[in-house]
Amino acid sequence: MRAEALTHADTLEARARLSLGSSNDAIYRMVADALAARGVARGRLVDVGCGGGALWRATNGRFDQYCGLDAVRYDGLPADAEFRQVDLDSSSWPIADGEADVVTAVETIEHLENPWAFVRSLVRIVKPGGWVVITTPNQLSLLSLLTLFVKRRFSAFQDSQYPAHRTALLESDLQRIATAAGLETVGVAYSCRGRLPLVAAHYPNALARMFPRALSDNLMVIGRRPCG
Repeated sequence: MRAEALTHADTLEARARLSLGSSNDAIYRMVADALAARGVARGRLVDVGCGGGALWRATNGRFDQYCGLDAVRYDGLPADAEFRQVDLDSSSWPIADGEADVVTAVETIEHLENPWAFVRSLVRIVKPGGWVVITTPNQLSLLSLLTLFVKRRFSAFQDSQYPAHRTALLESDLQRIATAAGLETVGVAYSCRGRLPLVAAHYPNALARMFPRALSDNLMVIGRRPCG
């Protein structure tokens, strides 16, 4: 039993380390802008799958408290940031129900085995009236659809990304999961940053804003837990 537990812990940390604990700045800006546009500020932000804490810096002091949850504590997470270690595939997290005013999961859900259970946990730990934000790779981008046609894999779910990336979700999947978990006012947004096929360059920002679904590598779903 002890050997199995150690093996699971070692595997969990190894998978977590593959992500490097960071995403691109456009994703953090997308989340910060969505919260700012809704007038969401103050209170306690719980960042699930926090990595190095880049979202905390991107929100620029809009919240009074920050708590990061992740499988490992990554380098770069501020020394004074509250951190709680957790296996996000488990049903038991070291955080109380309704503890957060805002819960974020930036580029985390694709790493997990059960996205439905994961989102239910996100909703459980946010207060009534609080917001839940989830981002993930955009499977409907032009790059991802071309990769699917040529390689029979979504762009962010090729063999080189496995086992870090496990679960590919469409935006319709995320909307259904969020609604089923009890969120309302569910909206979708895009990062407006997308890589051109076959090269390392990205689409001009102005062009990506004209065709956000097709030219964005990542998308976001945001919803609110009902007050009643």
